Amino acid sequence: MGSIFNRLFASKRNVAIWSAVGGSLTAGLLLQRHNVTSGASARRMYPASAEYPDLRRHNNCMASHLTPAIYAKLCEKTTPNGYTLDQAIQTGVDNPGHPFIKTVGMVAGDEESYEVFGDLLDPVIKERHNGYDPQTMTHPTDLDASKLTSGQFDERYVISSRVRTGRSIRGLSLPPACTRAERREVEKVVVDALAGLKGDLTGKYFSLSQMTDQEQQQLIDDHFLFDKPVSPLLTCAGMARDWPDARGIWHNNQKTFLVWINEEDHTRVISMEKGGNMKRVFERFCRGLKEVEHLIKERGWEFMWNERLGYILTCPSNLGTGLRAGVHVKLPLLSKDPRFTKILENLRLQKRGTGGVDTAAVGGVFDISNLDRLGQSEVQLVQTVVDGVNYLIECEKRLEKGQDIRVPAPVKQFK
Repeated sequence: MGSIFNRLFASKRNVAIWSAVGGSLTAGLLLQRHNVTSGASARRMYPASAEYPDLRRHNNCMASHLTPAIYAKLCEKTTPNGYTLDQAIQTGVDNPGHPFIKTVGMVAGDEESYEVFGDLLDPVIKERHNGYDPQTMTHPTDLDASKLTSGQFDERYVISSRVRTGRSIRGLSLPPACTRAERREVEKVVVDALAGLKGDLTGKYFSLSQMTDQEQQQLIDDHFLFDKPVSPLLTCAGMARDWPDARGIWHNNQKTFLVWINEEDHTRVISMEKGGNMKRVFERFCRGLKEVEHLIKERGWEFMWNERLGYILTCPSNLGTGLRAGVHVKLPLLSKDPRFTKILENLRLQKRGTGGVDTAAVGGVFDISNLDRLGQSEVQLVQTVVDGVNYLIECEKRLEKGQDIRVPAPVKQFK
C-alpha cells in the first residue's frame, strides 16, 4: 500500500486530483507523516557535522530546536517536490533575529515540508503557538459568522475593522520553492475562480506586471498595493524571485473584499471597511472564503488543510486559521498606562503601530489584533478580538472619567 501512495503523490497534480475526488479530509489524511515519504536524498559531499550552521548568536525558534542530531537526521531528506531542510532554514540562518524579538526562523516550501521535516517543525510550531502540540491536538475550523456576538464597536473609538487570512492551493509548491510555471498556475486558478463571484463580491483583477499607471496609482491611493518584499526574512526565503511575475491584486467593486495573489502566500484574503462593524466584516470574510473555495473545487483544486495543522501556509506562524482580525482603535490614555501591555497579554491580543509591524502609533491609534492562530477556530479568535477590544474601550472610557481600571484575568488559549 505504501508504494501505491508513493506513486500517487510523486506528481503534485495528483494531489490536487485526490483533493477533488475525496475532498480536503481525504487528501489531508493521505498527506500525514506515515503516508508521505521524502523524495530523493539531497546530494552531499561533506558529512552533516561539517554542514551544520553556526547558530550560536541566533534568537529564533528554528535555532532553538535544530540540534546537530536533528540536522543530521533531516539534512539529506527532500520533499517529493525536491525541497530541502537547508532551504527551509536558510532565512533563519541568514537572519539571527533580535535579542527581544524571537522570529520563527524557517518556512515551508510545500505542504509535505510539514511532514518530511516534522522532527524540527513540530517543536517550532509548539513553541510559536504557545504549547499547541501538532502530534496530539487537532485544530477546529468554524466559518459560521452568525455565532459572533457583540460585533459592533463604539465608532467614537474604532476607526476601521479588518479580517484577513491566507489560503494555499494543494498540489502546487509554496512561494519559497515554486517554479515560475507553478506561480503562474496559482494565479490562473485563483483568478479564474474569483471571476465567478457574484453580487457584492463581484470584482476585478489587477496584475502587477500588466496594470496601467492609472490603475497602479489608484491602488496606491486605496492602500491596496503590495510592494516587492525587501525584508531579509522574506528575500532570504526566496519569496521575491521573478518579481512581479504572476503577482496581482483582486478586489470587489465596493473595495471591501480583497485577494492578494503570490505575495508571501498563494493568496491573502482580506475583508475590511471603515468603522466598527466587525460582525459585517466577518460575515463577508466567511462568505467570500466559502464562495472562493467552492469555485476552486469546481475547477478540480483544493486548499491545503489537515486536521492537525488546519490551513497550511508558508510560515509556521500562520498555521491553523491564518487569521488576523484587527481594528484601528483610539486609546490615547490607556496606551500610556503601565498596565496596557499586561492587559493585552491577558486578553491574548497584540498591538502594532498605525502603519503595521514595527511602526509607531500616531495620535494614540493602535492596530489591535488576535495573538493566536492555531488551536482555536475563526469564530473563537474573532470573538476574542471583539471581547478584548470592547474591554480596552471600556478602560479608555474609565480613564477619561478619572476612574481606575484593572488587569483582567488571563483568557484561556485552547478552548
